[in-house]
Amino acid sequence: MTNTNRGLTGALLAASALITPQAAFAQTGREARLEARLERLEAEMQQLRADLAAARQEQAASAEQAQTAIAAANAKTEETAAKVAAVESQPQADGFKSGDTTIKLGGYIKMVASASRFSDGEVATNSLGRDFYLPQALPTGGGKAQKVEDFTAKQSRFWLNLDTAVGGQSVKGYVEVDFQTSPGTQGSQRTTNGYNLALRRAWMKVGRITIGQDWSTFQYTGALPESTDFVGTTEGTVFVRQPVIRYSLPLGRGLALHASIEEPESGTATLGTPALTENGDDRIPDFAARLAYAGKAGEGSLALLARQVRVDSAGMGDSAFGWGISAAGKIWLNDAKSSDVRAMVTYGHNASRYIGLNFAPDAVYVPATSKLESVNVIAALAAARIAIAPQWRINVMGSYQHVDYADALSSAALAAYNKQAWSAAANVFYSPVRNIDLGFEYRHGERELVSGADGALDRLEFAAKYSF
Repeated sequence: MTNTNRGLTGALLAASALITPQAAFAQTGREARLEARLERLEAEMQQLRADLAAARQEQAASAEQAQTAIAAANAKTEETAAKVAAVESQPQADGFKSGDTTIKLGGYIKMVASASRFSDGEVATNSLGRDFYLPQALPTGGGKAQKVEDFTAKQSRFWLNLDTAVGGQSVKGYVEVDFQTSPGTQGSQRTTNGYNLALRRAWMKVGRITIGQDWSTFQYTGALPESTDFVGTTEGTVFVRQPVIRYSLPLGRGLALHASIEEPESGTATLGTPALTENGDDRIPDFAARLAYAGKAGEGSLALLARQVRVDSAGMGDSAFGWGISAAGKIWLNDAKSSDVRAMVTYGHNASRYIGLNFAPDAVYVPATSKLESVNVIAALAAARIAIAPQWRINVMGSYQHVDYADALSSAALAAYNKQAWSAAANVFYSPVRNIDLGFEYRHGERELVSGADGALDRLEFAAKYSF
């Protein structure tokens, strides 16, 4: 090796010796920085892991709370549903309160459409004989037969039930009206068909005492059959609404006794003229009592009546004692009480205004002697109601009244007076829903006078009623 090479090599080694410690020092600083970064990254990773764990723990707690809330909500919903079901299962109170009084409104809207054939003449339009079966309105004597059609909603009825708490005592009241028998100016069938409101019943009841206008205690309303007609069995039934003061006494075992004093009024006829006169000369009230029974098999009624019939005209007049007895009842034919048979038999002595809407006079006044001659009547009805399906039922009914006049009255003077009447009817009713009744009915009725003259009615009737 030349001296030149040896010098170059020595210079390189010397340079190398100077450079190597610096490079080593630089490498060590970089590693330190890397380690520091790694430590920071690890710390950040640990923090992220801690944050993630905390987030997962919080999420789990939230989920648990949500499940708890859902469970509580479900329990509350079930509790509410149970309360609603319990409330709905109980009878709901109806009516509304006004102070201490509970007021309930009820009634029905009813329309009747009829096609009638009168065998011996025509009944005046817009009269009671056109609206419903009224045997005393049937024409007699051989007149020309007439066919008529009538539509009316007069029978629509409304009532208020009232109940007031007074000093721990319940005071009850009842008011009922319709448009069927309203007096006064009536609307024209050609235009408005407007009819006046008429009072049917209006009474108050405190304990066992009833005061006001109601059905007579002598009447058992349970005998009236279901009919498209206003009454159904007119000539055979007791039928009176009037002011009464009645005391009712429960006797136990389904028995109750009702006793009342009632409005007196005499409907008499003057010999030779069959028209009835309301005298307004009565001086003592009518007295009525009824023993009523209600049991599982049916109902029963036995009623008694005592009264005075009086006529006082221009200082001349007379009075007579009147009385009546009526037995009636109903027997259920099934456990649901949707089918039954019912009947009523009534005998009256000078008591005709209570029977058959005064088909006969209470008594006959004879001007020549200024005396009242007695009139006796016997009346009966029978009906059956048969449920043939849950929404269908049929009713059949028959009714009869016979009148006997005092022997002192001549047949010639009584020729135009009613002697007897009877009717029979059958119908079918359909109730598509609970509050709607649709009925078709056929009726035949006859009236006979003392003279033997008679007349008949054939009527086909449709009725639609909405009760509320």
